[in-house]
Amino acid sequence: KSGTPRFIYTSQQFPDITQTPIPRWDLLEMKKYANMSVQYSRGCPYNCDFCNITILNGRKPRVKSTEQFIGELESLYQKGWRGSLFIVDDNFIGNRRKLKTELLPALVEWSRLRDYPFNFITEVSINLADDERLMDLMSSAGFDSVFVGIETPNEASLGESGKTQNIHRNLIEAVNKMQHHSLIVAGGFIVGFDHDPPNIFDLQIRFIQKSGIMTAMVGLLSAPTGTRLFQRLKAEGRLLKIMSGNNMDGTTNIIPKMDMQQLKNGYRKILHSIYSPRQYYQRLQTFLREYHMPLRKSSSVPLQEILALFKSMWVLGIREKGKRYYWKLLSYSLLHYPRKFPLAVRFAIYGYHFRRVAKMV
Repeated sequence: KSGTPRFIYTSQQFPDITQTPIPRWDLLEMKKYANMSVQYSRGCPYNCDFCNITILNGRKPRVKSTEQFIGELESLYQKGWRGSLFIVDDNFIGNRRKLKTELLPALVEWSRLRDYPFNFITEVSINLADDERLMDLMSSAGFDSVFVGIETPNEASLGESGKTQNIHRNLIEAVNKMQHHSLIVAGGFIVGFDHDPPNIFDLQIRFIQKSGIMTAMVGLLSAPTGTRLFQRLKAEGRLLKIMSGNNMDGTTNIIPKMDMQQLKNGYRKILHSIYSPRQYYQRLQTFLREYHMPLRKSSSVPLQEILALFKSMWVLGIREKGKRYYWKLLSYSLLHYPRKFPLAVRFAIYGYHFRRVAKMV
C-alpha cells in the first residue's frame, strides 16, 4: 500500500486470532474428508526442548472468544458436517480457567441441543489427568479422543528434554484416568534421547502394552530448526541435516549417543512388537477393560459400522495370519463388554492399517 514491498514480512508479535474469519467451508468437497479441523487456541505453556511450538506460537496461550469458536462450529453444522472434528490446538488445555468457566460450559449446551453432531479430537498435556472437572466437561461436550505427548517412561530422558509436566507422576495411572473419563488416549513416544538406557526399547513396549494406548505414534528423536535441542546439538557438532518432518519414517537428523544402528533396530523392534497381531489384540483387551463408555452415546449402530464388521471378518478373521487373535477379541468383547463391541471392531480395523505402516519401517 505504501509502495515499498518487501521480500519477507516479519513481526515481533503473534497474530491476534480473535480476528480470524470463519473458514470458507463451502469451498470444500466435504464428502472427501475424514474429519474437519478447527482451532481454539495457539501456544503452549510448556517448553520441551525438542518442540518448535513455542518458537512458532509462543508460551502464553492465546484463545478465541467463546462466541467466535461456537460460531465456527455452528457454520460447520449448518453446512451439514457430522462426525469427527479435530481441534488442532498445540495444547487445548493451555488455558484451563477459560475452558472451565467459558468455552466448555457453552460447548456442552451447544452439543446437547444439537444431539452431539461432532466427535471432538484434540491434543493435550498429561496433566489433564489432574483435573476431574475439566475431563468431565470435555466428555460432556462430546470429546472422544485426546493425543498426549508421553514420549518415554524413562524419567532421566524426560528431565533431559525439559518435559517437566510428565516427571514425578505415574504415567500409566494418568492415562487410565483419562480413559475412565471416556477419553480415548493416543500417545506420542520417542526413542533416541541421550539418557535412554540400552533396554529403552523393551521399556517402551511394556509401557505401551500396559497403558492400553491403541494408537502409539513412536518416532526417533529429531531436532526441528531453531529449537533448544537444535541449538545444543549444533554446538556439539551432532546435527546431520534438516529433519524430514515425518517423525515416524525411521530417520533422524541427529547423531545419538547410542549406536545409530542399535537405535534403528530397536525402533523397528518397538513397532513390529506393539503392532503384531498378538500384542495389539492383547492391548486392545486392556483398553476395553479400562475405557468407560460415555453416557451420551447412542445405542444404535450405523449401517456403515455393520458393513465394516462383515468386511473385517473376511479380511482379519479369514485372510490375515493372526486371525485367531481377532476372533478371540470379538468373543472377549461380546462376553465382557458388549456395549464396547463396535469400538473393539473399529480398533481391530485400525490395527490392520497400523501393521501395514509398521512393515514399511
